[in-house]
Amino acid sequence: MSVQLPEARSVARNPGQSQLREWVLEYMPNVVETEFGNLCYRARVKSRLGKSTFFVSDVPNAKPTIPREEAEGWAAKQDAYIADQDMVLVQGYIGPEPGFRTGAQLYMERSNSNVPAMQQQLFFPPDEDFVPEFTVIYTPHLPAPGKPDDCLITVDLDTYTTRVFGSDYFGESKMGGLRMWNKLVFDRGGLAMHSGAKTFPAEQTPSGQEELALIIGLSGTGKTTTTFRNVRGSLPVQDDFVALMPGGKVHTTEDGCFAKTFGLDPDDEPTIYAGATSPEAWLESVSVTDDGRVDFFDTDYTANGRCTFELGGIRHRDPRDLPPAKYLFILNRNENIVPAVAKLHPEQAAYYFMLGETKGTSAGGAAESGKSLRVPGTNPFWFEDDASQANRLLELLDTFELEVYLLNTGRVGGPEADERSKKVRIPHSAAVQNGIVDGSIRWVEDPDFGYLVAEQLPGFDDPELLQPRRLYERQDRSEEYEKIVEQLHLERAAYLASYDGLDPRVTG
Repeated sequence: MSVQLPEARSVARNPGQSQLREWVLEYMPNVVETEFGNLCYRARVKSRLGKSTFFVSDVPNAKPTIPREEAEGWAAKQDAYIADQDMVLVQGYIGPEPGFRTGAQLYMERSNSNVPAMQQQLFFPPDEDFVPEFTVIYTPHLPAPGKPDDCLITVDLDTYTTRVFGSDYFGESKMGGLRMWNKLVFDRGGLAMHSGAKTFPAEQTPSGQEELALIIGLSGTGKTTTTFRNVRGSLPVQDDFVALMPGGKVHTTEDGCFAKTFGLDPDDEPTIYAGATSPEAWLESVSVTDDGRVDFFDTDYTANGRCTFELGGIRHRDPRDLPPAKYLFILNRNENIVPAVAKLHPEQAAYYFMLGETKGTSAGGAAESGKSLRVPGTNPFWFEDDASQANRLLELLDTFELEVYLLNTGRVGGPEADERSKKVRIPHSAAVQNGIVDGSIRWVEDPDFGYLVAEQLPGFDDPELLQPRRLYERQDRSEEYEKIVEQLHLERAAYLASYDGLDPRVTG
């Protein structure tokens, strides 16, 4: 559905990257050219503003809502403000495939041209058939007094329009379109998943067929790292959102990557590092000195530094014509008794998907960072009662076979401050993926949770990360282990019971 854009003093339509770069250097303070030749902007807002985000509706539902009359009042204020502004319009597709792609557009103040520049890297380019269905109208210099953080994001699913007031964080542009895409995919019979995607080439799989893995996880929990890590010649396909359809068909969304940069290392994450350090990349809130030196490990300003880069600049698999999904990796950044990998029985897949357990990261702001969270589907952008996510997944799993695994990307045995704990490191996760694909893991059933844990995994050097009970027993902490088991069972049952519309199969 195409909406009428507010009149502006001037509108630059689909300028190129070089023009946007010129405007960033001309109009924007807090911008530094880095040693890599790209630009870094220090944003005022350091993460998504969940508490400032409301769906436009006069009918209360499971998500925060704003009455339509009030939303229209804010829209009128934004339109009046835009009348005196120089604006930039960038357009493109969410998804590359005709028949499923969705036209989207961002209408943004020229004085923050870094955001349209970053968004342009994620859109698939428009063509002569382009018609916008989604619109994001974004005014970072127009606050919303009285709203949380004096910022406001309104999501109108009737017109597929998102309006952003006050924030200058790029993520509000990116998720403005993808949040609305969640509903569009659901209406088409599929499930939008907060998921990366990677393929294992045919010559590297025992089946002799190319295999597709989906990786879901809350932002900052290792989704992008797991997706881009080269395992058995794997190629990244998508960083952040896909649509899973009946029969395992997968559609992708973005032509670029929006990556978290904290701790970025060329040895552990060479593909992402190459993208982030390319001259064409855009950095946001990354630590950069006045003379341009970049420090991906410095968190004095924020641990949620970000970058965008085009997939065309790195090794990747074309996102069109993918094989059906074969694997689903559910990431859980835990710190107690979740093993590095667990293989889920089919009836457990929707259960752990719905639990969405993890530790919050800086991507969710200070309110989430370090806290134990449950985010169904690890998708904080769902548009209605989250039970519909798990119910739809069950419906889809009836149409094809999917191997589902729970992967801990955090710790075992306690938090980082506890010297008795152990970290699940990137090479551990890579060994897990390798073992899954080549079928070399020997599994045994866990007596406490019923899923399968690894009894033997080639290339994995620590059995206590594979079976956390061993670590607790060796450290004379068996009683602590049993208490955690009991607590998890009780808390999970209570949590799932709070969803009236949840399919009974999800609760066991």
